[in-house]
Amino acid sequence: MYHADIQIRVRYAETDQMGYVYHGNYAAYFEVARTEAFRQLGIRYKDMEAEGVGMPVGEIRTRFRRPARYDDLLTVRLLLKQPPEGSRVLFEYEIFNEAGELLTEGHTLMVFVNTSTGRPVPMPKSIVDRLAPYFGEDEAGSPVLSAPGHVPPDAPAPAAFGK
Repeated sequence: MYHADIQIRVRYAETDQMGYVYHGNYAAYFEVARTEAFRQLGIRYKDMEAEGVGMPVGEIRTRFRRPARYDDLLTVRLLLKQPPEGSRVLFEYEIFNEAGELLTEGHTLMVFVNTSTGRPVPMPKSIVDRLAPYFGEDEAGSPVLSAPGHVPPDAPAPAAFGK
């Protein structure tokens, strides 16, 4: 399993009239955590995209337990509990406030695609190699990726990813 903790301070512009972080901002917090976690591993999105590989969101889920508020220092914990499968990788998130209270949980299912065609491609070997030390050979596939009703990892990309 791999995990990284990324800190984000809530800006005033990210809050709604009730003083809570607006729900739409959590997707951006998840993106910051992914980008910075990859950076900590020596993987840069910019380099991946320059090589013709993108990573669009195939699925996103967010569960709000308690609100985050203006000026809170949040810790976004990114977890890769299972090794990536084929062209897909499941990132899980937990967001805590400074008191250590769990505020939000979520996940994003990301799909590696060829940026020219929008079709799924295997995860780049450079990323596989960076993640390999965090997973043992006996680790099972992700329950979310293998759950009934989910598309198999080698299935064609959803139409939204095609051009």
